[in-house]
Amino acid sequence: MKWLAPIVLAVVGTLSAQADAAPAYGARLEGFEYPHPVKLFGFRSQGQALEMAYMDVAPTAPPNGRTAVLLHGKNFCGATWEATIAVLTGAGFRVIAPDQVGFCKSSKPRGYQFSFHQLAHNTAALLDAAGVGRAVVIGHSMGGMLATRFALDHPDRVERLVLVNPIGLEDWQAKGVPYATLDALFEGEKRTTHESIKAYQARFYYNGDWKPEYQRWVDMLAGMYAGPGGDIVAWNQAQATDMLYAQPVVHEFPVLRVPTVLMIGGKDRTAPGANRAPPDVAATLGDYPRLGREAADAIPGATLVEFPGLGHSPQVEAPEVFHPALLKALDAAPR
Repeated sequence: MKWLAPIVLAVVGTLSAQADAAPAYGARLEGFEYPHPVKLFGFRSQGQALEMAYMDVAPTAPPNGRTAVLLHGKNFCGATWEATIAVLTGAGFRVIAPDQVGFCKSSKPRGYQFSFHQLAHNTAALLDAAGVGRAVVIGHSMGGMLATRFALDHPDRVERLVLVNPIGLEDWQAKGVPYATLDALFEGEKRTTHESIKAYQARFYYNGDWKPEYQRWVDMLAGMYAGPGGDIVAWNQAQATDMLYAQPVVHEFPVLRVPTVLMIGGKDRTAPGANRAPPDVAATLGDYPRLGREAADAIPGATLVEFPGLGHSPQVEAPEVFHPALLKALDAAPR
């Protein structure tokens, strides 16, 4: 079997080369370039000095006097909105895209009580500092839950609410997903790899159809786990997962009092915690076509925009389909 040795060595060498090629970034995403200059908003919260990183991008067309605030998901950063920022600024919007505390280029506190109320409060304080009163608030994935909470807590500041494949359209705990301790979630987060992120995103975000342009966003997320601050990244991610599970917003949809648009990729089956649920429960979770329609029925006056052939990230998967629909939903036009 000596002939196996070159093959084994070749495979090991290939895997090593792939591992070496995967980037590693700092805990605050040092080394990863954002598409626009990053500013820092310093503030005190829960007894400590913190910073929120954000992009504040001016219109590239004649200003329309409106501001769009883009809220990222759990596995995303402000930078993931790159194409959307270009479209909105090209339509005359000022765009603010923050990284929430615990994510991406913002502070990674070890001791912090993560709640959607707190993150909404932080975001409102950032907008105060930036001189923004009312805004269009656009939230994707976990950012959809945060955008909903922001609209519930600060309705006078929301010109329009846009929820892009928001998670939280169902209450996983009420549906039978078992609780997981923070320690268990942390251990799970520490097992995150470049390969596991890519496999998850390929399956849920892009319906199994992988394109080279998606790789940048895998590298962005995986690089934080792989870098020297990987433990605090994993800890904050575990805290965020606990927040998603324990703080549902779906029950408050009927009391939303802002104009709301739901933009739903019909191939999405994202359901945090489904992997620890009994099979019969897991099979019922993440049915976005049904969940989107139920949410539209529950939110007074909501508009539902469906993309039947798209997954969890329609703005990345098919920007040529998503962005015209977004501008139409905002009563805006490209210039």
